[in-house]
Amino acid sequence: MSGLLEVIALNAADAERAEAGGADRVAVLGELDDGGLSPTPKLVAEVRRATSVQLRVMVRLRDGYSTDGGEAVRLRGLMASYAEAGADGMILGFLNGLGEVDVPLIEELVSDGTWPWTFHRAIDATLDSDRAWLALRRLPRLDQVLTAGSARDVENGLTELVARAKADPWAAGLIMAGGELRAEHVPWLTRAGVTAFQVGSAARPSRSYSQDVDEGLVRSWRTLISQESRHRPMG
Repeated sequence: MSGLLEVIALNAADAERAEAGGADRVAVLGELDDGGLSPTPKLVAEVRRATSVQLRVMVRLRDGYSTDGGEAVRLRGLMASYAEAGADGMILGFLNGLGEVDVPLIEELVSDGTWPWTFHRAIDATLDSDRAWLALRRLPRLDQVLTAGSARDVENGLTELVARAKADPWAAGLIMAGGELRAEHVPWLTRAGVTAFQVGSAARPSRSYSQDVDEGLVRSWRTLISQESRHRPMG
């Protein structure tokens, strides 16, 4: 078990460099506002042509984690276009007005597809994280949850992530640690049973999104995650 490394890509060149550095998957984003917004289907197609690794695409058209019926129609159309453009999966997550996972809406959104998907960091904005994780069990084809363990970043949520992973093997199998992830967090997480990690700015010089993904930085993350994953608990 070498662990899964996902790298955020804003363009085809980012994706090429991520693959060259050993990334297993890229997360395709259009804009970085408020944690990331949807790209155009054209960009997804460009990334697909540039790389052979798995692609997951952000499905989110506005700041915050709410949506409405009209926008849901647009989102379903976008997801169909992404799949046609070569996406292997999606990244989405929406909350209702009570700060809870909006299970009916999400079930509607994913009903047309057969692809796997990642629940976005909306999980970190819920009012009751235990209740939110219970709700996730009801969602079809969900195979990963991108989370920092806090609304801020992994540094502030590390204790929560480690505790949840140790207490619940099902959650440990879904957690993709991300949100200003740093190298020193990885040993704690792998030893708790976490096997998937996302890096964004950390794969770029000076941790800046104004810089392109750097193949060498991605390779250093690939090496670290592979090495530390050898120490993860078995069974």
